[in-house]
Parts: sequence; C-alpha cells; structure tokens
Amino acid sequence: MGLIRRLRVTQRAMERAMLGVSLPDRIRNVEIRRSTRVTDIAQRVAKLKWQWAGHIVRRKDGRWGPKVLEWQPRTGKRRVGRPPTRWTDDIKRVAGSRWIQAAQNRGIWNSVQKTYVQQWTSIG
Repeated sequence: MGLIRRLRVTQRAMERAMLGVSLPDRIRNVEIRRSTRVTDIAQRVAKLKWQWAGHIVRRKDGRWGPKVLEWQPRTGKRRVGRPPTRWTDDIKRVAGSRWIQAAQNRGIWNSVQKTYVQQWTSIG
C-alpha cells in the first residue's frame, strides 16, 4: 500500500509540473488528471504485473522463470506473525491457487486482468 501511495504522489507531482501548477493553486487532482489525460500509475503497474506473470508462466524454453514461481522453500513455512507477501500472493487472490494453469490460456487470463487491476488499485 505504501508503494502505491508513493507512486501516485510522485505522479501527481509530475503532472502538476507538466501543467505549471503548484500546490497553493489548490486545483483538484481530478482536474489535473483530466487536463493531462495520463493513466493512473497504479493501474498501469498492476496491468504490467499481470501481463508479465502470464508471460513468464507460458514460457516453454527451459528458463528458470516458471520454475521459480512453483518453487517452495524446504521448510514450506514462513516466520511466525504476519509474513511478508510473495509476488504471486495477490495474483492467487484473484485467479485462484491454480493460476498457473489459468495463465496458459490467454483468453481466460486476459479476461481476469480487469478484475485484478481493479482490486490491486483499490488497495492504495
């Protein structure tokens, strides 16, 4: 959540700089976004992450990328408390635990993408 917030703040600062608007001018972010017509950075990042995950899973050239996604540590456990999330945890939350099989079919994978982007951006 902190990363999403920091990316959005930086993007808004860049958009204000593009328009030559400063914070004391008190122009709403919606108005600035309407003027610049720039895509929200959180939506773009979520979409790219989803596409990258599908791309890595569909690879069949023997590289280590798909193997790393299926790898489980020897102990199979994380530390006590609230463990840090893994890269694939939020993908599993949307596509289910069998997301690797779902990613093999591009049609299904692309149809679930919009749901993933909406959920991921609503976090921040």
